[in-house]
Amino acid sequence: MLLRIAFLGFGNVGQALAALLQHKMPTLETQHNLQVQIVGVATGSHGLAINPAGLDTTDLLSIADSGGSYDVLHQGQPISSDDVPMFLARVPADLLFESIPTSPHDGQPAYAFDYGALERGLHVVTANKGPVAFGYRDLTALARRKGVGFFFESTLMDGAPVLATGREGLPGSEIKRIRGIFNSTTNYILTRMEAEDLTFDEALSAAQAIGIAETDPSLDIDGWDSAIKTVIAANVLMGADLRPSDVKREGIRGVTRHRIRELASNGQRLRLMCYAERDADGQVTARVQPEPVPADGELAAVQGTTSIVDFETDTLRRLSIVEHDPGPDTTAYGMFADMLNILRGRYRTAFTKE
Repeated sequence: MLLRIAFLGFGNVGQALAALLQHKMPTLETQHNLQVQIVGVATGSHGLAINPAGLDTTDLLSIADSGGSYDVLHQGQPISSDDVPMFLARVPADLLFESIPTSPHDGQPAYAFDYGALERGLHVVTANKGPVAFGYRDLTALARRKGVGFFFESTLMDGAPVLATGREGLPGSEIKRIRGIFNSTTNYILTRMEAEDLTFDEALSAAQAIGIAETDPSLDIDGWDSAIKTVIAANVLMGADLRPSDVKREGIRGVTRHRIRELASNGQRLRLMCYAERDADGQVTARVQPEPVPADGELAAVQGTTSIVDFETDTLRRLSIVEHDPGPDTTAYGMFADMLNILRGRYRTAFTKE
């Protein structure tokens, strides 16, 4: 079977995914009878290319390393590098991998591009949180009408199979509560403050120095990234219909060294906790807040960039998944796994929890 794929966005995650596909090609051929052919790449700053005969992965990665333009690989009528709708209309792909920069406030422009690709009949795999947080039901409904897959495992805990576990691994179970540490940046800051007696600003600067925190870290330290991920978990796995603004949210911007020291003297650590909970009336609410945890407990052991999620259900009681040292390669794996699940026909299962 030949699967023709296109990349919308070819930054660190897209490049890691292309390298993973190249590395896994023998496995895909022998175990899945699958050949994957890249027929299009579109980026915001390095041009785009379409070639129905296939684009060479080594060439793409070489251009990425050199900072060149993909336009030199383009075959056919020219397309403006900023004309994504035209790229999506012309690229002869079966599946789109989307990982472009997007707004955390409305999910655009990725929301519109994902919608357009689904409308055209392409399977879509995204690593973008925004389209799922703001348009999960609409995008999933469109995919179902078109008979294609819309998958997004990498939006919650990089490549860890959190959504797959909740959607497929707990048949007949009701998820009553989801608890997690979802944001690597804030967890890194808090654990550096604890381990080295740093101020908040010192720990933030350390995170920025190694590329974990953005120059403007507001989305992380003010709890927005955690809120968006909590909304995804609540909507996809608990049937909620929340938006990030519905989340009761407190970040870690105001955490002081004095508070960290005081908690340590009481045998506690501080973690930015995320909760989605179902009340007695069946309504789902969500909150994000810094919370003291026992220093000898499992949550305190989640340090640095490690993440954790706990499911509380009516059957298994508590089930935990921990992901260590996430990076572009683990995010890429989540997208790779989504591709395989689409090829297995998993999208034909009604995932939406009404």
